[in-house]
Amino acid sequence: MERYKELKELARKKGAVLNQSAEKLHWEVKADCEKLQFDLRRKSEIQANIKHSQTRLEDFSRRAEKLEEFVNTTRKAIEEQRQQEEQLAEELVRGKVRMEEVNEELAQVLTKLQNARLDSQENRRQQRRDEVLESLRRLYPDTVYGRLVDLCQPIHKKYQVAVTKVFGKNMNAIVVTSAKVAHDCIRFLKEERAEPETFLPIDYIDVRPLNERLREVQGAKLVVDVVQCAQNAPQLKRVIQYVCGNSLVCETLKDARRIAFDGPERLQTVALDGTLFRKSGVISGGSLDLRSKARRWEEKDMNKLKEEKDQLSSELRALMKLKRKEVDLKQIRAQSQGNQTRLKYSNSELDSIRKKSIPACQEISKLRSELSNLEAQIEIQTESVELKDNEMKAVRDKINQLEDVVFADFCAEIGVANIREYEQDYLRMQQELEKKRLQFESQHTRLSIQIEYEQAQLEKLVKQMKKIKETIGKEEDVVISLKEVEDRLLIAVEETQSNLIELNNQLSEKTTLVKDAKTELDKTLKGLQEKSKVLVKIQKETICSEAALEQLRLSKHNLLLVCKIDGLPLTLISGLDSESQSISTLDIYEREAQMVFDYSTLDSGLKSLFLEAELEKLKEGVSSLESMIMMSRAPNLKALEKIREVKDSFREVMDAFETSTHTTKKCSQEFEQVKSKRFHLFSQCFEHMSVVIDQIYKKLCRNTSAQAILSAENPNEPYLDGINYNCVAPGKRFMAMDNLSGGEKAIAALALVFAIHSFRPAPFFVLDEVDAALDNTNIGKVTGFFRMMSRESCQIIVISLKEEFYSRADALLGVYSMFDECMFSRLLTLDLTPYPLNEENATDREKDK
Repeated sequence: MERYKELKELARKKGAVLNQSAEKLHWEVKADCEKLQFDLRRKSEIQANIKHSQTRLEDFSRRAEKLEEFVNTTRKAIEEQRQQEEQLAEELVRGKVRMEEVNEELAQVLTKLQNARLDSQENRRQQRRDEVLESLRRLYPDTVYGRLVDLCQPIHKKYQVAVTKVFGKNMNAIVVTSAKVAHDCIRFLKEERAEPETFLPIDYIDVRPLNERLREVQGAKLVVDVVQCAQNAPQLKRVIQYVCGNSLVCETLKDARRIAFDGPERLQTVALDGTLFRKSGVISGGSLDLRSKARRWEEKDMNKLKEEKDQLSSELRALMKLKRKEVDLKQIRAQSQGNQTRLKYSNSELDSIRKKSIPACQEISKLRSELSNLEAQIEIQTESVELKDNEMKAVRDKINQLEDVVFADFCAEIGVANIREYEQDYLRMQQELEKKRLQFESQHTRLSIQIEYEQAQLEKLVKQMKKIKETIGKEEDVVISLKEVEDRLLIAVEETQSNLIELNNQLSEKTTLVKDAKTELDKTLKGLQEKSKVLVKIQKETICSEAALEQLRLSKHNLLLVCKIDGLPLTLISGLDSESQSISTLDIYEREAQMVFDYSTLDSGLKSLFLEAELEKLKEGVSSLESMIMMSRAPNLKALEKIREVKDSFREVMDAFETSTHTTKKCSQEFEQVKSKRFHLFSQCFEHMSVVIDQIYKKLCRNTSAQAILSAENPNEPYLDGINYNCVAPGKRFMAMDNLSGGEKAIAALALVFAIHSFRPAPFFVLDEVDAALDNTNIGKVTGFFRMMSRESCQIIVISLKEEFYSRADALLGVYSMFDECMFSRLLTLDLTPYPLNEENATDREKDK
């Protein structure tokens, strides 16, 4: 070894100049290589920057294309909404104007109907007769004209009562063309078991000629002249002439009586109030019944008014439905406003993207020119390094030749080709020894750290055992106190059960009393119902009696009026004369009821005439009743039994309906309770989170200008629709969540997670690579927030691959794989609290301690 060192020193002295030149070349090559490596790294960085800039530029172009497409679609949508808005507004204005016109027309029609005071509700009998007439019209469309009252009309309303009196029973007669058609119609009525009808065949009736001299009578008109027929049926004049004859209509009762009886010959006249003077001297009135019949003339006008009213009402309902479109108009306006706002933001964002794309293009061109310059420099440096390497190899060869000359005898003695083989073996042994020494020192350090960690864990476990023993002692004391409370509660439960038994007995007694009272109440109610039925029956009989009395009073009044007109000698025994009594005294019927007449002065013929007339009326009534009995069907003897069955079934249906109604009410109440509870629970959580999430987001960002907003799409029932979550990053304007960067989205998601945790805390968190999209600044903010949360309310376990993140943890757990016959996992643990990386971590960990 000593000889090797002497020879090595000799070779070094002989080749000092060569070594210096080789060392100089070595440092020059090393400097050139470092510069070349720097240029290559700079080249890769420039290429990466170009690629990044191109990616950004492509991203800008894609975003610009999407924004342009969105702007175009939004403009089209705004135009369509503007057209819809104009159409709806115009339609609503027209509908409003038309609604006012319809309301005015409807008010006029209702006023006319109210003034007419017509109750046009037809009874079932009249409806049946009208249906039969419609059937006849369908069977004989050209030969059956219709009822006489529908085919003609008085020229003025004042003649309605008089014309009705003259028409008499022919007023509702059916006009047909021939007697054959009338026979066919009668046969049809019999087959259908319909009511009898009167037919007027035009070719069969015997029409007497009019007395033209009667047109010259002063104060009177022919009834034929005051009745006008339909324009499309001039042949009805013959029917009108047959029904009316030579009857005259007069303005007053006095004129009618004078013209009828005071002339050279008796004439048939009728007053406007319906009093008819026949040639035979018979005078008939009945103004109330005539007025009700005369309303048939007004029914045609009223039907037209009713049709107009129904038409206007339907149009008004349609216009009211049109008014609902105001909501659609408001919605369209809101949508249009929202689209305009989005269009404004989109245009501003599109302009900003276009502005950003210009410097990106400039940066790319600048980087490309720099890249071309670097490539030229790298080629020049590569050639220079190759030349210097060749020079250095030549110098090394000379040095090696010199060493071979110096160490020739030494190499021959030790049996090696040259001294370099010896040096390589020696250096390799030295390197192996150094490597083993370093492995031993690292293993020693690791074991010492493991021992310290295990001792610290043992101390913690001992402290925990002491705390657990203390807790067990406290819990045993609590258990003893709870047992005492349990004994007291058992005694109270026994007393409560005994009281409950007594209350149940009292309840059963009260229940029996209530049942007895209920049975008595049911009996009383049944008696009251029977009495109410009897009372209703008596009331109906009273009403019938009053109606009959009113009819008798009316007939008596008409008879006295006829006697007064005819000048019959009736002597008033008692009572007040209408001429001597003022109008403001007793009613006319009451005065007539107090009058007592002496009928002894009347002729026997008049007395017998009265009796015969009364007898004729009775006979007519009996015959009409007999005809009705003959026409009616045989009575159904099982009707009562069917009524009972129907009542039983109706009662069952009503019971089922009541039970279903009760069940429905109960279900609806339960549903409302569940709904209110659901709304309360959801609102409690949502209101808490909407307040807390903003505070947590500010803490995560470490900036008070940051904002986090939670809003429900459906405020009334928020759990049915979605929840909008928007965040405004510090120093940025409002953007949708989709337009935020990855790091901003990660921080927003963490704020939402910890807001939920604040409402219902969890014992620990397990987070998987939440720092993947975060830069170093945001990692510092997130780790600071995690450290604060772990000190206050929870434990956090994070899976991370970034040194900037896990270097700030309190402890590290590493999992690695081992292979010994099979693959298995091993766990490494490391407590980082004794090893602060910087001053910030040191202060934080001191606080944690």
